[in-house]
Amino acid sequence: MATLFTRIIDGELPGHFVWKDARCVVFLSIQPLRPGHALVVPRAEVDHWIDVPPDLSAHLFDVARTIGLAQQRAFSPVKVGLVILGLEVRHTHLHLVPMQTERDLDFSRAKSATSDELAAAATTLRAALRELGHAEADWS
Repeated sequence: MATLFTRIIDGELPGHFVWKDARCVVFLSIQPLRPGHALVVPRAEVDHWIDVPPDLSAHLFDVARTIGLAQQRAFSPVKVGLVILGLEVRHTHLHLVPMQTERDLDFSRAKSATSDELAAAATTLRAALRELGHAEADWS
């Protein structure tokens, strides 16, 4: 059975995407810790991040760095936090959170966002990616 993330990637469930390439996608968390909280997700269903093949892992972290640079530009956080949890959805994913304080990485504080809030954050983040020269943000 396909994971929740595969169903989002395949368009069966809605997602606010900011990046798509042949190996991974990035979409916004529906329960963001902060505006712009994004998930880097491989297209391949791999449960545990330590089982991700090294070349794909390197690609995920390269994309995460690119998204982090765009989050820095778009949301002006003190830092962009990166967290790998994976208990809630058994499909490897990297959380990228624009943060002002360490409390911004407390997942017990996550709140559901409206579709309008997610759309606005996605538009802002895609614009920052385009400003940085990334065509992966120009998909339709």
